[in-house]
Amino acid sequence: EVQVRAVCDVDRHHYRANPWGQGPALGREPARKMVESFYAQRAARERYQGCLVFEDYRALCQREDIDAVVVATPDHWHYHQVMAALAHGKDVYCEKPVTHTFMEGKILYREVKRRKAIFQTGSQQRSTANFHRAVLLLRNGHVGRLKRVEVGLPKGYTEPGASAEISPVPSNLNYDLWSGPAPLLPYMRARHHRFWRGHRAYGGGNIMDWIGHHNDIAHWGAGMDASGPEEVEAIGWTQSSTDVYDTPVDYEIRCVYPGGVDWVIASQLPMGTRWIGEEGWVAVDRGKLTASDERWTRLDYDPGPVVIPASTDHIDNFIQGIKSRRTCVASAETAHRSITPGHLGFASHALGRRLRFDARTERVLDDSQAHALLDKTYRKPWKR
Repeated sequence: EVQVRAVCDVDRHHYRANPWGQGPALGREPARKMVESFYAQRAARERYQGCLVFEDYRALCQREDIDAVVVATPDHWHYHQVMAALAHGKDVYCEKPVTHTFMEGKILYREVKRRKAIFQTGSQQRSTANFHRAVLLLRNGHVGRLKRVEVGLPKGYTEPGASAEISPVPSNLNYDLWSGPAPLLPYMRARHHRFWRGHRAYGGGNIMDWIGHHNDIAHWGAGMDASGPEEVEAIGWTQSSTDVYDTPVDYEIRCVYPGGVDWVIASQLPMGTRWIGEEGWVAVDRGKLTASDERWTRLDYDPGPVVIPASTDHIDNFIQGIKSRRTCVASAETAHRSITPGHLGFASHALGRRLRFDARTERVLDDSQAHALLDKTYRKPWKR
């Protein structure tokens, strides 16, 4: 049904074991061997040589024998790689956050719609039973009129996770291509591979890593998949004591959503999503669903007549979407909308003021300086 046809990585072989410190080494050569070994075992052969290897994603996207791609690169690369894949008629599975900047996301999701491409974001909680059930409770009105939403995310990067010494670029890494549209900064292990998220040139810290999970679910439950905040203000952001990372450690983003709903996204809150209404509350995190009425959490409890699309396997939902041409559970627009408060939060923090936002036009109101901060310039020769 599906075959892995190619792998692409600017790193021939990582300088260490996989980014989490366990298991086999990664990079394009180990990945190729992993794929070929899998298919050789399935075919009961000693050897299988069907996996192509690329260093440059542009060459991979030009292949006519590839139908879909998975983009699992640092955030600063998502926009360019997804747009290249779309331009060559590919369907795309892209990790969250879907883009590094707000303007990239706005352009990207509209391009997905224009091309009628199938797109799935790696917000896999939408394919997990307890999150789906929590959303059913919300959509069926169990909490009554929604008053407040609380989204808890992890604290950010504090101390360097590896050596912070500037060092020679490993010979197995094409560092210029790894940097791509981002500034070509001096190489150090503490802000590359697993640790790149802590530096704003490449990512948005844990706030942007996790907002596409728990705020995505918050939007889903509140019926805000095509909407967004009306007001956003960054409060109490703290920074790492090291200059290796420049994304927030502690942070709070206070929002007001349509209907006057108070909406707080913060590192000080318990991990997960909590919706509070006039008649009760529902809270959900990975592996745990709680509510003001314990009966709502029971598997034999009928949440009501309102139904929402269900998926039990996020990857399979993407594959079935390719075959049927039906929209996946985590579309490009929902992914962009769910991380918009994070983008606006960075702009609010930089300017030290509350922002007003029109979710319909997707513009910051009466603040051209803030709106300009939702975009970025690229290192030459990269361009939009």
